[in-house]
Amino acid sequence: MAIKILVTGGTFDKEYDEINGKLFFKDTHLSELLELGRSKLDVNVHTLMMIDSLEMNEADRELILNSCKQCDEKKIVITHGTDTMEVTAKVLGEANFSKTIVLTGAMIPYKFGSSDGLFNLGCALTLVQTLPMGVYVAMNGKYFNWNNVRKNKGTGTFEEIKSSI
Repeated sequence: MAIKILVTGGTFDKEYDEINGKLFFKDTHLSELLELGRSKLDVNVHTLMMIDSLEMNEADRELILNSCKQCDEKKIVITHGTDTMEVTAKVLGEANFSKTIVLTGAMIPYKFGSSDGLFNLGCALTLVQTLPMGVYVAMNGKYFNWNNVRKNKGTGTFEEIKSSI
């Protein structure tokens, strides 16, 4: 069965406007990333939105949730902005799906040429095929359970939430 890839935007798909010096969204780069990575997987890519995760609201997360519920695929990868990835992971994790869902993103836009996006996407595609049902975040060569992850804004990496017990 195919892997569903849901695109939501985030740094993965940002481009740089050289005239005004701002990042913007045009089209997803997922097809290019899959081709560059020489992926031979059966994937079904669907763009839900092209926004920065800081602009994502409850209605956007509801759309992601419903898209995961309604798709036939049992293995789903979601490209997502890193700033609120754990918030969306929590919404999906609390829904308790009988599916494997892996969220991933990039700290550097693909169009910059030195993006971590290709690596993170490859990890997410491998993990979605091997992890048991549940919701996970795949970043920096690691995976995290949806309820035990945060973005460390100081280091720009994802980490487990340390227990105080």
